[in-house]
Amino acid sequence: MKIIILGSAHPLRGGLASYNERLAREFIQQGHSVQIYTFSLQYPSFLFPGTSQYSDAPAPDDLYIHEKVNSINPLNWFSVGKEIAKLNADLLIVKFWLPFMAPCLGTIARMVKRNGKTKVVSIVDNIIPHEKRMGDKVLAKYFVNSADAFIAMSDSVLEDLKKFDSDKPKVFSPHPLFDNFGEAVNKAEAYEKLGLELNSEYILFFGFIRDYKGLDLVLKAMADERVRQLNVKLIVAGEFYTDAKPYWDLITLLDIAGKLVMRTDFIPDHEVKYYFCAADLVVQPYKHATQSGVTQICYHFDRPMLVTNVGGLPEIVPHGKVGYVVEPEPLAIADALVDFYQEHREFVMRDNIKLEKKKYAWSEMVKRIFEVQNVILC
Repeated sequence: MKIIILGSAHPLRGGLASYNERLAREFIQQGHSVQIYTFSLQYPSFLFPGTSQYSDAPAPDDLYIHEKVNSINPLNWFSVGKEIAKLNADLLIVKFWLPFMAPCLGTIARMVKRNGKTKVVSIVDNIIPHEKRMGDKVLAKYFVNSADAFIAMSDSVLEDLKKFDSDKPKVFSPHPLFDNFGEAVNKAEAYEKLGLELNSEYILFFGFIRDYKGLDLVLKAMADERVRQLNVKLIVAGEFYTDAKPYWDLITLLDIAGKLVMRTDFIPDHEVKYYFCAADLVVQPYKHATQSGVTQICYHFDRPMLVTNVGGLPEIVPHGKVGYVVEPEPLAIADALVDFYQEHREFVMRDNIKLEKKKYAWSEMVKRIFEVQNVILC
């Protein structure tokens, strides 16, 4: 088949780009022809909360990536849509995550479908965003109307999609493993690479820091007297995408600076494995969520995880088997941390992860995409 992926890719950085590139490689491995159309401008600089949208890594030499999409230029949307339409691909796959992108992605999809051949399948991270803004529902509806079928990466997103459309094919398929960050290394090597103290143990909070991700909850859990007595430090690895001052103020108020390792610059792909392999447990104390790519990095590196009982997170973390599902409260997080270390849960959970993660293969995602395509064609 001839397949076009529309969305983030190199030279852009982050989980969205990693996802689209890994999906392209899976299609190629199965014998399909794939091109990626990515953004020449993804976000205007004044809307981007981080330091840079771009990767320092060289362009992948095994993928065809076109930097052509301008998210805020309607003339560009029409020209790119016409260009992709002329390719007469069988499938246009659109990764959707934010209503801001709906006019751009929805217009391109409409233009492409005018060729009478290409079908549009959207892989949806979120249809209702975590940080809501006026007009979100109108924009999301515009995008939903442009696609032929949907893959939702959590049951909660699938239910949200049904509020916008009740007829088009839509299925749940969980986020596949993020297995593109290299092979695991032992803890000693990870400690040395990151300059960590050898006489401490570590838990990890990883990824862009936004308020809904609940870093404040785990900081308060670290101040619990029982947790203070554990020989454990929290690594915070990720760039602030929100005002950092309240978090630093909280750290001072709680007097926990000595229990933290703050690495709040962007973490490049080649360093990701060291952070996960240094950690005994990865915490995702989200206040609300749909799904998380961090969970699938944990599965790849066989790392137990703590998630909160929100959105789609409990769907992929069986409580007590591969980690913990707790309420988004500091006391519940602290209880789990104490149990994990005092009862020595790490290695039993890691063994369980090796079995559980088999269901998150990229081949399963591709299988679901072709299933909804076949429904469209019928």
